[in-house]
Amino acid sequence: MRRSLTLLLVLPVLASCTSVVPGSPTAGTALEQRGPAGAVPAGLERFYGQRLGWEDCGDYATTGTTRSQYRNKKSIECARIEVPLDYTEPDGRTIRLGLLRQKATGDRIGSLIINPGGPGASGMSAAAGLGARVAKTPVGERFDLVGFDPRGIGASQPQVRCLSDGERDAERLDVDIDTSPAGIAQTEAENKAFAEKCAASTGVDVLAHVGTRDVVRDLDVMRSALGDEKLTYLGYSYGTHIGAGYAAAFPGNVRALVLDGAVDPTQDQVESLIAQAAGFQQAFDAFAAWCAPRQDCALGHDPAKANQAFRELTLPLAQRPVDVGSRKLSYSDAITGAIQAMYSEELWGPLNTGLTELKNNRGEVLMALADSYFDRDQEGKYGTITDAFTAVKCVDEPRVTDRAVLDDVARRYRAAAPFMDDGQPPAGVLDSCAFWPVPPSVQEAKPVAGLPPTLVISTTGDPATPYRSGVNLAQALGGGLLTYEGNQHTVYLQGNECVDPIGHDYLITLKLPAAGTVCS
Repeated sequence: MRRSLTLLLVLPVLASCTSVVPGSPTAGTALEQRGPAGAVPAGLERFYGQRLGWEDCGDYATTGTTRSQYRNKKSIECARIEVPLDYTEPDGRTIRLGLLRQKATGDRIGSLIINPGGPGASGMSAAAGLGARVAKTPVGERFDLVGFDPRGIGASQPQVRCLSDGERDAERLDVDIDTSPAGIAQTEAENKAFAEKCAASTGVDVLAHVGTRDVVRDLDVMRSALGDEKLTYLGYSYGTHIGAGYAAAFPGNVRALVLDGAVDPTQDQVESLIAQAAGFQQAFDAFAAWCAPRQDCALGHDPAKANQAFRELTLPLAQRPVDVGSRKLSYSDAITGAIQAMYSEELWGPLNTGLTELKNNRGEVLMALADSYFDRDQEGKYGTITDAFTAVKCVDEPRVTDRAVLDDVARRYRAAAPFMDDGQPPAGVLDSCAFWPVPPSVQEAKPVAGLPPTLVISTTGDPATPYRSGVNLAQALGGGLLTYEGNQHTVYLQGNECVDPIGHDYLITLKLPAAGTVCS
């Protein structure tokens, strides 16, 4: 299977009311009501003013990673918030979203709600992972750090789930690079079957409402239920798309937005895909330049020959996967492992080790990198990120079914990222979204007016969301731009002594950095 081409009523703020009620809904749960706060759409009052039951996070873990993060950790607490499945029918079916909170340690301003991107990544896991670092900062002193699992994802109920763990392992071994008519027909049949499995396992009604349009509405419910008249939000990668969508839908409800690793609001999905391919090639070229002077460089000592050296190492896997214990490293896994390593310079060393292993018919490190990308734990259990990624993209973006366009995209993609060229004639394939059981709910991009100052952070060597995307988003929102010179995907709250203080100061004081500010 190939992946997808990526009237208001103003109500008073109620005083916070917290009580521990044994056995209601579970022993040790702290019931808290801080909303409704700020603007509340008519007919949604019960959602905006609902009580939240905060409790130990252990039962909210859904993967090996989150079990480790949440186990016996007293600094965090979790809850679920109820929202309508379909906001046009607020009295109909409801769903529940997972929340994780680390409380402010000092004079609290409000909540800082975060989303790490994907689409499909867990905001609860992201908040838990950032918690210890954030607690020691001015932001941790002034804000509750709140991560949420968007609808269909992680601890939210129900989950988007399309493939079983075994089916996901098998799908990774299915290389799907044959672009002959028979090969294309086989791949498209698999993509159609995947869409059908998603519908059967998740439900068509849920799939129709997992897109960003509905996540933005959920975010406003969270804002109110957490007791904040205005939203303070940190979004990474696809999370910037959520933030920009919120700004367009609720400009008057925004206090502060930090958007790091921006999705470009001016590009359609085809141009975004090609720009991303070029971004990964730029990152690969930087890796090759870093590797070349090393005595142990797996790609040799001439960066100009690195594309060919990489292809010569990985392409044989298409015919002869390498044994890794009871599993096999496929060609697609090797490419995925390399892509994972492009997200951060810290992974360049492991990538070089993995490619060196491959020379010796071993694949442990590349398999570990691919497993990390797919959120597969050591027990063989997968998180929801891959299934949710496809589900969200299929309702967020128009379907591309014109084969001439698909053929052109395949050609342009190979030209933009030659290190990933599999050597087959370029040909487009209908992806799973072409067979999706519900139509897309694409939101037309509109100018945003009435926003307070917003902060976009963009990294010059970002492979997944190229630098220009951040420039364009900052212009679209009329906000400030902070440039980081580096090779990685996102940077705020990762310990950079230039970026972090600027972000902290903005979130607390709403002061933007001077125009043209650059960090490195």
